[in-house]
Amino acid sequence: MTDALDLVTVVDHIKKGGIIAYPTEGVWGLGCDPFNEKSVYKILALKSREVDKGLVLVAANLDQIKPLLHTLPQSARNLLESSCPGPDTWLIPDTDQVIPQWIKGNFDTVAIRVSKHPLVKSLCERVGLLVSTSANPSSREPARSQKEVELYFGDQDIFIVPGELGGQIKPSRIRDLLSQEVIRD
Repeated sequence: MTDALDLVTVVDHIKKGGIIAYPTEGVWGLGCDPFNEKSVYKILALKSREVDKGLVLVAANLDQIKPLLHTLPQSARNLLESSCPGPDTWLIPDTDQVIPQWIKGNFDTVAIRVSKHPLVKSLCERVGLLVSTSANPSSREPARSQKEVELYFGDQDIFIVPGELGGQIKPSRIRDLLSQEVIRD
């Protein structure tokens, strides 16, 4: 795993509005501060992705998404608590408008995964929520190695955080927290 000194550099880059590429559970991701609109739009441009589709966020723990949880029914909170950290990305209602629309796209929910990947957890512990969208241009396969990230985005201003994938075979499953419907398997 990246040592603490390197993480200081990565965190500083994110806080200054920079974009990172980093290994997640199953594929490499592109990330930034989700509350920095300029950074989010840079990622969308890199991917040729419409803002309407929304983006996934990652967190180190449930405390980081506490503002989204107080309006949930107890059964939904229990499900979330029992499954986190874990491989599922949950669509959580954002009734208090805590998360910017440029993250949610055309949705009233926010897609959040509480990661168990050591590097992702460590980054989120230092910067808070982080955008986690697959590192690939739209319609291309997600990058599964640092080399693939470099092939896709090598000439862009992206800080590539070295590390290993977390052992999943594909991107995270997306489920609606209230209905438990699987959106992406």
